[in-house]
Amino acid sequence: MIGIVGGIGAGKSRVASLLAEEGCFVVHSDVIAHEALLDPTVRAAVLAHFGEGVLDEHGEFDRSKLAERIFADASLRTTLESILHPWIETERRRRTAAMPPTCTAVVIDAPLLLEVGLDRECDAVLFVDAPEAVRRERVRRDRGWTAARFSVREAAQMSLDQKRARATNVIANAEDGPAAMLELRGAVRDFLARTIEMFESDRT
Repeated sequence: MIGIVGGIGAGKSRVASLLAEEGCFVVHSDVIAHEALLDPTVRAAVLAHFGEGVLDEHGEFDRSKLAERIFADASLRTTLESILHPWIETERRRRTAAMPPTCTAVVIDAPLLLEVGLDRECDAVLFVDAPEAVRRERVRRDRGWTAARFSVREAAQMSLDQKRARATNVIANAEDGPAAMLELRGAVRDFLARTIEMFESDRT
């Protein structure tokens, strides 16, 4: 089992996609969190704490409004996490148990992997590294984030030094473009091969 961590805009999803190409089964916690909000019980619990002001014109959750609330109030963030995380964890385990037997490894792409202790279940934790300037430009270009929004979100997460220290491996994703992607793909393959070799060695 492999966990992926890193700063905002570092390219964790990109690395997860490359691992999927190598035969890994990837669980994206952000995707599951979005599905959790569709569950009637979860929906009722969230609305009880946040009110209907976090819904869009169609009566669906507006994730940007939710994010604005929780990043402005740490207690609300804790409340939302306490509602979502049990549902996410149950679904993660269900999907992992049902994965095809041919999969090379399970990859968990979860923003709070370390905070919720999922790293204790991982055979390797991969830290995806990229300079802050690069990460800021990526989220500005790809997500339309302002500099202020980036700073608020980054400050709410565990520090990068802590994440790097708790990781077992580091992979650089400092550039974009075809050549950089080719280099990243090679680094991901090398990491996966070493991790599988270590895992098999530990089992014997």
